[in-house]
Amino acid sequence: MSYVDEATALQASGYFTPWRVLPFIDLYGRRFHIGSIRGVNVIYALTGQRRLNAAVTVQTLIDVFSVSGIVHYGTAGSSNDSMSFGDVSVPKLVAYTGAWTWKKFRSPKESSAELSFGEYNTPNGGENLLGSLKFRNEELYSVGKPMEEVFWLPVDSAWFKIAEQLKVKLERCNDTFCLPTTPQVVYGLKGSSADMFLDNAEYRKFLFKEFGVSTVDEESAAVVMTTTSPGVPVIVIRGVSDLAGGEPTWSSTSLMNLASINALKVAVEFIGTVGKQKSIESVQKSNN
Repeated sequence: MSYVDEATALQASGYFTPWRVLPFIDLYGRRFHIGSIRGVNVIYALTGQRRLNAAVTVQTLIDVFSVSGIVHYGTAGSSNDSMSFGDVSVPKLVAYTGAWTWKKFRSPKESSAELSFGEYNTPNGGENLLGSLKFRNEELYSVGKPMEEVFWLPVDSAWFKIAEQLKVKLERCNDTFCLPTTPQVVYGLKGSSADMFLDNAEYRKFLFKEFGVSTVDEESAAVVMTTTSPGVPVIVIRGVSDLAGGEPTWSSTSLMNLASINALKVAVEFIGTVGKQKSIESVQKSNN
């Protein structure tokens, strides 16, 4: 998790039981909490915001501890009008949309995604001295494979199939606020990450129109990319806390808290299900 509110939701939930022998380890300025959730051994850590913090924390987890996978949960802004506040997205693909080639003019024959600032001049579109942004791929280094340039990063396919089978009842209310309808868990959409907090309606619409992105955050792509390199399973779970660049009255602490709680509920159910499945597999292997 990357925000304090997300860690607070876990600490207040009672889901996490610390290990009595060694409840935490401090490494490189971060605290790694050791314990269990639903009988499954877990280590959780607050990464801090944006992709460098997320990548450093995940790499530390992989290098220092023996982990069977990474469950990344938290909040996100919505860029898809069909998603409501409090809904939880479990995306199949994520992308880093903060790497650009900044160009003087837009290329008329450019096949890759490009944002032209001139199209957003008011009252009418036209040329703009800021030119345009051409979105760039990421360089992915994986064990046993040559470097490849990628834009979309998939979560672990086996874990995603498990997540699709979850039945989780999400919360509509917290102590101070109630949503008009009960939130839902949505599977298989696309998410995007960038080192910025998105509070601009036009750019939000551009991301959805150009890439089909439904949620925006600052860390998911870094988490997936870091785990993909060594082949560690990963799943992303994001609760919708705001409409990126939307109505200010909806962007509240109450919604942030409710989105964190709902994302946590899905994460806990997933952890319990994966742990149970691994226990069954271990018994079957020992009997063979």
